[in-house]
Amino acid sequence: MRSNPVRTHEVTNQVPPLTGHDVADDPVLLEGVRNEGAGWYEEDLHRLGLLAGSDEVRRWGEEANAYEPVLRTHDRYGNRVDEVDFHPSYHALMDVAIREGLGGTAWAEDKPGAHVARAAGLMVWGFADQSHLCPVSMTYAVVPALRHAPEQAAAFEPLLTGRVYDPGLRAPEGKRGLLAGMGMTEKQGGSDVRANTTAATPGPDGTWRLRGHKWFTSAPMNDLFLVLAQASGSDGPGGLSCFLVPRVLPDGSRNTFRIQRLKDKLGNRGNASSEPEFDDTVAWLVGPEGRGVRTIIEMVTMTRLDCILSSASGMRTALTLAAHHVRHRSAFGAKLVDQPLMRNVVADLALESEAATTLALRVAGAVDRAQQGDRQEQSFLRLATAVAKYWVCKRQPTMVAEALECLGGNGFVEESGMPRLYRDAPLNGIWEGSGNVSALDVLRALTREPESLGAFEAEIAAAAGGDSRLDGAWRRLRDELRTGEDAQLRARWLVERMALVLQGSLLVRHAPASVADAFCASRLGGEHGLAFGTLPTGVDRAGILARVPGAGA
Repeated sequence: MRSNPVRTHEVTNQVPPLTGHDVADDPVLLEGVRNEGAGWYEEDLHRLGLLAGSDEVRRWGEEANAYEPVLRTHDRYGNRVDEVDFHPSYHALMDVAIREGLGGTAWAEDKPGAHVARAAGLMVWGFADQSHLCPVSMTYAVVPALRHAPEQAAAFEPLLTGRVYDPGLRAPEGKRGLLAGMGMTEKQGGSDVRANTTAATPGPDGTWRLRGHKWFTSAPMNDLFLVLAQASGSDGPGGLSCFLVPRVLPDGSRNTFRIQRLKDKLGNRGNASSEPEFDDTVAWLVGPEGRGVRTIIEMVTMTRLDCILSSASGMRTALTLAAHHVRHRSAFGAKLVDQPLMRNVVADLALESEAATTLALRVAGAVDRAQQGDRQEQSFLRLATAVAKYWVCKRQPTMVAEALECLGGNGFVEESGMPRLYRDAPLNGIWEGSGNVSALDVLRALTREPESLGAFEAEIAAAAGGDSRLDGAWRRLRDELRTGEDAQLRARWLVERMALVLQGSLLVRHAPASVADAFCASRLGGEHGLAFGTLPTGVDRAGILARVPGAGA
């Protein structure tokens, strides 16, 4: 008997690869960059966008997550080394991110819009991979907090704000560029960092010595870490304080930083998250003794900004993949994008993504103006960061799940890229404060810093009269904000409404009428279901979809 094989099928109706495109060719992103004062960055943003959309960089992202970091606690001779090895593709991603100024560079650039430019670059480069952005973000965020220790800032800030990626454990003073990390949470306390038990005692040489164990410390191969510990034994007030911990001491010897294990995480697999143990670990005090939370919160605020940016980037990536699929895939005699129900779903996803992107860039713009001394923007930033952190990060997992469904079974397969996006999606809602922490932070700002509400009101007032549904939603919300009863119980509802009203205000002022009208009708006017794809009849879906990246493809 003999087999006589024949060709059983041809590959048809499959979507072409989404490579070789400019990720920055995105009207929503570009308009936001211009509105927030960083139009000068567009040429560089397009250059980065072409790189992010290349086939080579797509492969970097896949490999950095497929070949996960590996912990080496000892060398071959039994010496403790506490090092983490990464795939070369991870280093390639990091090299581009730092070279393009996505680390701390914005703090050293004396030009308006520097933080907005950096934010846009981060969102574009996040298309390639989300996991490596964690050390990039912490390096950006550490700078304002480190300035509470002028001597250390003078030594290290030029290297934290530079554009050279110089991996490997060596004395920080001898490196061409530095990366920073942070160690706050512990096993017994989690978000309640005041329950920390890591102890700090002063030494005779002006340093402190730490002893304790941190529960989550990402990127343990970074050079410098801000760490919270309980100070005692000094002439100061003691209490929870902030300390700078280098991996390598000035003489080249290793500081005690025992990596007990790497976390086995749901997503973010390309990034190493660790549990370090401190034992007579050398550290320098940053900020006043006993004021550790107030000192490190400046770093936390900036990492929260990056949570917003990263979530907006992940949402934009998921939308782009879904839109690319439905524009090329046919079913029941027509392209999926021309099928009314699918068209409603993708338009709804596009609306959610545009609102998230616009809000993220507005918060980045507030950072720029706050750094220039604008007091109202400083107050707005305090409240808007917490509001946006709660809502944008909360929306990412739901949106990515719906975008994955647009691909059907193809989206459930690893090589589509959607499963990695889906696994990464919940992280930003947890990192630097889960949903409850963010919501309570909004209440704290409203109570302790009433000027922040005034700045928020001024922002909404700028769109007054632009849409009756927005005006009505704001009137109702303002009444609720004046009611202090059961504030904690209602915190999530209040913050959600604050986010939606703020997004509506921004879209009414800056987006085309098709987008603003659909947003106000669905998110503020009650003409929307609980799932995506429930936009009301009468909205301009074509106008919304025209603003999705690759609309002309």
